[in-house]
Amino acid sequence: MTVQAVILAGGLGTRLRPLTLERPKPVVPLLNIPFLSYQLGLLGAHGVRDVILSVSHRPEVIRAIMGRERLGDVRLRDVVEKDPLGTAGGVRNAADLVDGRVVVLNGDVLTDLDLTAMLRAHEARGAAATIYLTPVENPTAYGLVELEPDGRVHRFLEKPGWEEVTTNNVNAGVYVLERELLELIPKGEPYSMEREFFPLLLERGVAFYGYVSPGYWLDIGTPAKYLQAQQDLLAGRFRAHVAPAGEHGANGWIHPTATMAPTARVRGPVVIGPGCHVERGATIGPGVVLGAGCRIEEGAVVDTAVLWEEVQAGAAAHLTGCLIGHGVSIGAHAHVTAGAILGDGTRLGAYSRLAGD
Repeated sequence: MTVQAVILAGGLGTRLRPLTLERPKPVVPLLNIPFLSYQLGLLGAHGVRDVILSVSHRPEVIRAIMGRERLGDVRLRDVVEKDPLGTAGGVRNAADLVDGRVVVLNGDVLTDLDLTAMLRAHEARGAAATIYLTPVENPTAYGLVELEPDGRVHRFLEKPGWEEVTTNNVNAGVYVLERELLELIPKGEPYSMEREFFPLLLERGVAFYGYVSPGYWLDIGTPAKYLQAQQDLLAGRFRAHVAPAGEHGANGWIHPTATMAPTARVRGPVVIGPGCHVERGATIGPGVVLGAGCRIEEGAVVDTAVLWEEVQAGAAAHLTGCLIGHGVSIGAHAHVTAGAILGDGTRLGAYSRLAGD
């Protein structure tokens, strides 16, 4: 049976603002690669090559960015929501392009899930719906999913207190659904996968199973998690199916068009993108990603930080634990410290001090 995928990417990315004011969350860069490419890489590696993106916020930007990416034999199409339709409504909006079994992914989940094994389990059980579950240390922050002994879904418990916790398996935002189930979702109306669709499946006695896997899983939707995702990728804690441009060496990925002064220091792991220029006495890393065209001036220090394209860090500036948007200019001797986020085009004067929350 042919398997297609729908990626839910209709959210506004409000938790990642100001980074997502101009660039939608599905294409924020991870190691200078649009996030969506990681999901497409996962799908393609498991033989799912027909992908529909359900989107509402700035679809033209997503198309432009993904149009520059090498997608291999994965076919990417999109359907646009005129008004936000929620998670299940977004799937229903894509239903006209779906024929048969469909894998649904939340648009902010970074995972190395063995999708082939999940699809095999779905088939073997005769399931109509299967939900990917992952164990977490603090289940009170998530929606828990209780299972019957045979793996069927028993009930959902949304962000319980510790006294209510009966399992540490949480909804990890990947689902396998048979096409006919999509007809249960009202067309053109806001409808929630978690609060409405899944309870409906339980109410109707649909063959609905959980698939528990302890692999890598991260919701990149907050600044802290977005920074963590970059660090995990740099450290090799996540096996991705895409990689930054350039050769991978002892210190990470340094693009061949980047220029480094002889006295500049690189402490891996790092990614230094195309056209970057690092001046003498500057120190880059560890845990640093420089987007294309960044300029790090004399004596500047950048560590555990993500800089998007065309960022300029002035002489003796110090950037640590921060997220810096496109085209930002940071003055000489400025300090930008842990948790700080600078949106696209920000200008920070010399000797400024900026700390996060």
